[in-house]
Amino acid sequence: MTTKKWDFIHMIQVLYYIQNFEETLTFFLKHLEQNGRMLLILISGNSGWASIDKKYSTCLPLQNDTCAVISSHFIKDIIQKMGIKCQHYDLPSVIDITTCFNDGSEEGTLLLDFVTQTLNFSKSAPPSLKAEIMKYLRGPECSTVKDEKIMFNNNSGAVVIEP
Repeated sequence: MTTKKWDFIHMIQVLYYIQNFEETLTFFLKHLEQNGRMLLILISGNSGWASIDKKYSTCLPLQNDTCAVISSHFIKDIIQKMGIKCQHYDLPSVIDITTCFNDGSEEGTLLLDFVTQTLNFSKSAPPSLKAEIMKYLRGPECSTVKDEKIMFNNNSGAVVIEP
């Protein structure tokens, strides 16, 4: 049976839902033409998302049975250990999370749910945890302040595989 080959395969913000990265990458590489390219885009290892996961993974449901917080740097390391040539590119991005700090803001409440990946975070989190995370979100590990706005580091990373 002939295997269909492709010049370009992309996986954009999907590898969080994969259980076995090497097996998955190997499968798709078998379907890549000799001079083809594969593009993988995930959160960057230096993003606010990765920082929150490192510090609060035991307190927040960022990872579960169906989703893992992995970064482009993590995937790049796996690919290189597999002996496959790849390039990594940073994709700078920010999200204005200023409204998260405005008490009573519906937009801020929803945005805080999104950033913490926790439904009703403002109401369900213990007050001490909420205060700690709010302080952390404001800090340099997650955000920068520009023109009095709190800009969350939403950087992604692109990994280009060139077998």
